[in-house]
Amino acid sequence: MSGSLMSIGMRAMFANSAQLNTTGHNIANANVQGYSRQDVVLSTAQGQFTGAGFFGKGVNVVDVRRVHDEFLTMQARAARSLASSDTARLGQLSAMEDVFPPGEQGLGYAMGDFFAAMVDLGNSPADTSARQAVLSRASDVANRYTYASNRLDVLAAGVRDDMDNAAKAITSLAQQVADLNDRIAGLRGLEQSPNDLLDQRDGLIAKIGEYAGVTTVNDDGAGTVNLFIGGQPLVVGARSYAVEARPDPVDASRSALYLGGDNGASMLRESTLTGGSLAGLMRFQNKDLVDARNQLGQMAMAFATQVNEAQRLGLDLNEQAGGPLFAVGQPQVLPNATNRRDSSNAFIASVGMSITDATVLQASDYELRADPDNPGAYLMTRLSDGADVALSDTDGDGVWNTDPDQGFTVTIGTPAPAAGESFLLRPVANAAGGMRRVLDDPDGLAAASPFQAAMGASNTGTASVDMLRMTGSTSNRALSTDIAFGTPAADGTVPYTYTNSDGSTGSGTWRAGEPIEINGYALSLNGAPAGGDTVSIAPTLHADTDNGNALAMARLADERMVGRTPGASGSTGGATVTDAYADLMANVGVRVQSARSASSISQAGLTQADNAVLDKSGVNLDEEAARLIQFQQGYQAAAKVLQVAQSIFDTMIQLSR
Repeated sequence: MSGSLMSIGMRAMFANSAQLNTTGHNIANANVQGYSRQDVVLSTAQGQFTGAGFFGKGVNVVDVRRVHDEFLTMQARAARSLASSDTARLGQLSAMEDVFPPGEQGLGYAMGDFFAAMVDLGNSPADTSARQAVLSRASDVANRYTYASNRLDVLAAGVRDDMDNAAKAITSLAQQVADLNDRIAGLRGLEQSPNDLLDQRDGLIAKIGEYAGVTTVNDDGAGTVNLFIGGQPLVVGARSYAVEARPDPVDASRSALYLGGDNGASMLRESTLTGGSLAGLMRFQNKDLVDARNQLGQMAMAFATQVNEAQRLGLDLNEQAGGPLFAVGQPQVLPNATNRRDSSNAFIASVGMSITDATVLQASDYELRADPDNPGAYLMTRLSDGADVALSDTDGDGVWNTDPDQGFTVTIGTPAPAAGESFLLRPVANAAGGMRRVLDDPDGLAAASPFQAAMGASNTGTASVDMLRMTGSTSNRALSTDIAFGTPAADGTVPYTYTNSDGSTGSGTWRAGEPIEINGYALSLNGAPAGGDTVSIAPTLHADTDNGNALAMARLADERMVGRTPGASGSTGGATVTDAYADLMANVGVRVQSARSASSISQAGLTQADNAVLDKSGVNLDEEAARLIQFQQGYQAAAKVLQVAQSIFDTMIQLSR
């Protein structure tokens, strides 16, 4: 009897000792990230049958198990991946917001200063200091465009570095998971859970999830966990695969992710990444950064082109047509890295692009590819919105026009692209980065108009010259014109006839707010002419006394030159350059606010998911302290059982003597 009682006491002491040790382990690891509380699993020992019934034999220690909920852990992992993605994108967008400041530091202010300097030049067209001020303001505009573009380049480089570091971190963590899989599988035969190793593996998987959304598939038979990113295997059993950041085959200035496999590395598409900082970085790189760069380039191209065109239509102090004031980065065509190459590794097929109308250029890149179903035809997609753009070569000269007009033409080289080949067309992405002032001579500013208009001395109407603006390069700059107005009609329109110095004549009807266009210029009037009134237009003889072209360039501040929509009666819509910059700031600001809201929501979701895991698996020190006392008392009671058993055993020995 005493032997049985001693066995029961020893089992009880061992059970309470195991619970004390486990409780102490819980207390020691209470502040360890990812630790799951452990409990001792006990079972009643099989009783022994006697004629008087079954007598119990105490307690057995079955296992030490961690308190773990796989579903809650998966939810927390997914929430962490989403929060990491939103946080990464928010950080990049916040940095990009600083590239486009408001107020005096902004591009809009600099362009406003440039047009204001043009007004000053119009007031004093021969003043050297006014001309120098225009050049200074032009340099400021170009420098701010270049600075903004360079800042975007720095952000892009930072994203590439972050993606490379994240890829290396995932590769290292995946190898550690594979090693733990191997160790855990090796302990499977013991039929006991290696709790601390399981916690370590879960922690590593959670860290991988911070970089990229990961899917887990448990192999219960082996005790291992297989990991997948974007549907491709990252860890299978004790084997892991490497994640690499390589140059994107479409645009080498961006990074693409590749995940190695048994059949070689495969690209991880942005759409397949369900979370993690890499998803946020890729979205910023492939969408937010591209959109901002294209909007900036769209403004730069329109602004520089229109100012240069106005320069070309005027006269400088040397009585010559004005030269370009600005240079911008040229459009770029990037062949896909997978396109055919020759023996020297040069691409076989080539594509070119030329700007035809900077005012209708869209803030977008384009993808051009050969039509697999129609040899000799090509398909184009505007990447900003996924719209299809038709291409046609009506003249058969290899120059393809876009429909609807995108402001550029495409030239297909020889040999032409083959099926499966593609090209990235970037009409405006490099414009701001290559912008600079190229006119250094103040006398080269074309402030004068090639023609001057004068109202007749005997006019009786209220009409006066508002502006004489050149509209094209087809004017005969030696031609004089006399305009005579007829009797006004009841609707307020006034007929007119004109006679040129070469004897040619013509007629038309003047309407308030509409210019009179003759010989490549547009004459705008204030007021209204009366019947018999005249206007004389003659070539400018002294460029230093005329301000017509300076005023025309100053009025570009109000011209909707950015992002016009071409139509049957000419391009419409669009925005002024200052409004376009405001739109750019607003666009970035909206994205920042949206990202901040998304980050706040995902962080709240992560906190909730983590709390759910802690409630289930975390260590509560108050509870552990109470259990410590409980198991201590149990241990002491078991020791008392042993003491009684020993006393009984000693008594029996004495009686036997």
